[in-house]
Amino acid sequence: MPSVVEPIELYTVAQVRALEREAVAASGRPSFALMQRAGAAALASLCRRWPQAHRLTVFCGPGNNGGDGFMLAALARERGLQVHVVALAAHARGDAALAREAWTQMGGAIVAWQPGQVMPEADVLVDALYGIGLDRALQGPAAEVVGFMNASTAPVLALDVPSGLDADTGHVPGDAVRADLTVTFIAHKRGMHTSHAADCVGQLELATLDVPPILASATPADARTLRAACLPPRARYANKGGNGHVLVIGGAAGMGGAAQLAGLGALRAGAGLVSLATAPAHAAMLNLVHPELMSHAVAGIADLPPLLERASVLALGPGLGHGEWSQALWMEAIDTAKPLVVDADGLNLLASSPRRFAAPVVLTPHPGEAARLLGTGVAEVEADRYAAVRELARRYAAVVVLKGAGSLVADASGRVAVCPWGNPGMATGGMGDLLTGIVAALLAQGCVPWAAACLGVGLHARAGDLAARDGERGLLPTDLLQPLRRLGNAVTGGRETHVH
Repeated sequence: MPSVVEPIELYTVAQVRALEREAVAASGRPSFALMQRAGAAALASLCRRWPQAHRLTVFCGPGNNGGDGFMLAALARERGLQVHVVALAAHARGDAALAREAWTQMGGAIVAWQPGQVMPEADVLVDALYGIGLDRALQGPAAEVVGFMNASTAPVLALDVPSGLDADTGHVPGDAVRADLTVTFIAHKRGMHTSHAADCVGQLELATLDVPPILASATPADARTLRAACLPPRARYANKGGNGHVLVIGGAAGMGGAAQLAGLGALRAGAGLVSLATAPAHAAMLNLVHPELMSHAVAGIADLPPLLERASVLALGPGLGHGEWSQALWMEAIDTAKPLVVDADGLNLLASSPRRFAAPVVLTPHPGEAARLLGTGVAEVEADRYAAVRELARRYAAVVVLKGAGSLVADASGRVAVCPWGNPGMATGGMGDLLTGIVAALLAQGCVPWAAACLGVGLHARAGDLAARDGERGLLPTDLLQPLRRLGNAVTGGRETHVH
């Protein structure tokens, strides 16, 4: 995991198409020149990644993505590589027709795709079937070709976007190419950084095709990835009272571990004081196991107000449950004017009693919780995570973290940040509780909700990547605590940016 990652500007498909039109108009050259540069850039990336490759099979669709493939094929043949071209259609359109003609004029053969046909051995397969315009499930021959590529032992290079992946949303409505390397053109597409893109894109490279940077800078990005960051060093006269007091409210009978993990996350992220308001059955044991956490037995609603009074930030929901005890505590806490982080059962209770927030609040739903908050299904949320997280932030007047592969952070103004870190080992119980505590601790130390959510998501995911160096499977939330401490203090050897 790199210790320093510069933010990447992410664009919608409509924005990229507009940039392409502006680039052609500004250059005064035909649009075919862009296709020529795309083929050359993709071939250069292929040769860098697989320098020993001599046999290519290029699968071309009928549109401009197929045209990029024909150009790559022609340039590869000029370099002496053996190139086998398979086409889905008998004809191509627009600039793709010019690229197809360039291939055939140099003596290149085109084979029509036939299911079950014997394919020549290839060192690299090239996916040039469909580009950024595809927003539906692949069918027929296209789906068959994708199945062939995914079953092959040869590595796959995808041009612009892996075919079958929605470049706007990251959704895969059917089958999609699982590429080892994707060379995307002109600008980064937002859908290639979240959701199912994690399984399709592989290594990602950008080829700007010499589009003037001023064109992209004049187009506000739809989203951007997070920057590696940490809090500034503490003043030498710091005291615990100046670093905030987080109160975790949760841990119904049998679920004390969730509240404990949130509390530990808050401590390792730098909160000065952390208290737990939890079921009486857990409080005494938690005090013995983790004396740093001030665990309070809360038998009923009358026990909570004194704890609320002393806290500066509330973390509401880890292991809270849905019973009468849970609902009573939720109602008492949700109406305070103190900053809140709401997660887990706190979100489920919010879904049953929706409200907009006046106090600073961060909501951290996974897709199932997001669906309940929006009154829709998980499939609808995952079909367009960008739209879902923006609607959640607008509807609840909150900063929202939509967790998952490529977690998204949004605020009510529509701003979105995308997390470029994290790994499948983090898909285990308790990881979300840890994140809740981290974000709460950052709020307690003076971060505004947007900064707390972005920094917290980044630290959590980066800590997960460090912890996963010993393997992803079997990763525990507590494995993140030591890496989290190091990252929060910039003890990484990198150049983290300080968040003030």
